[in-house]
Amino acid sequence: MTTLVLQGTALSREIADQITLHVSGALNWQQKFATITGASIGKDGINALRQQYDFDINMLPASFDASTVGLLVTDMDSTLISIECIDEIADFMNLKPQVAKITEAAMRGDIDFETSLRKRVSLLKGLNVSVLERVYEERLQLNPGAEVMVETLKQNDIKLALVSGGFTFFTDRLKQRLGLDYTQANLLAEKDGKLTGEVDGEICGAQTKADFLLHCCEQLDITPAQTLAVGDGANDLLMMEPAGLSVAYHAKSRVQQQADTAINHNGLDAILGLLQLNYN
Repeated sequence: MTTLVLQGTALSREIADQITLHVSGALNWQQKFATITGASIGKDGINALRQQYDFDINMLPASFDASTVGLLVTDMDSTLISIECIDEIADFMNLKPQVAKITEAAMRGDIDFETSLRKRVSLLKGLNVSVLERVYEERLQLNPGAEVMVETLKQNDIKLALVSGGFTFFTDRLKQRLGLDYTQANLLAEKDGKLTGEVDGEICGAQTKADFLLHCCEQLDITPAQTLAVGDGANDLLMMEPAGLSVAYHAKSRVQQQADTAINHNGLDAILGLLQLNYN
């Protein structure tokens, strides 16, 4: 049975009724979202509706059972948080434009992520480690709806995992701040209080992210079908493949094309709508 999820400030009951009639389904109107079950519509039809309305319209995979979800795995930079940490670190060396250009290309999938990360990190050589704390305190902000999403998932006994092609300095602090269950990221090498321009150990890239999701499933004794994977860049795609539901969050076009669902008009709390969980 096909289920559509509609959500966004531009959504009204009248419009929901019109779409329900158009797709010959049954409307279930909630406070924060609406679902239409038994909808007769395909992917092309969904894309046409998205072009017509300024709110998120998603079709859940027929195989996805929201009631069984036990884990959400999310990317960090530009997904859970609003910045790309490495770009902001580079800003303290007046290198933000150069680094951001490489970041953007990597996120689109135009260049290999691991190579791009080593190249960007090498530009940070000699930077005082104290700058990382300044980035965290002064520039890092959670994306809208993040805290509501986290708290509601916890209330529903859904575990949370944060994985990043960024750095453990930030994932460790977010784990403590938000009470996350699992984290994995890259470790910036340092010596005498300064960055060496290298990553310590293996790069946490696309394959590592996918492996991390599977490892978390093993720890929780659940299947990948019982997970959500959320990301915005090309290096999140491998992680999204085994997940029961993949979510492109304000993502690059390549990610939006390949993910099961896309959030473009809402904050992270819209993930709760995809799970059909009521929240305040």
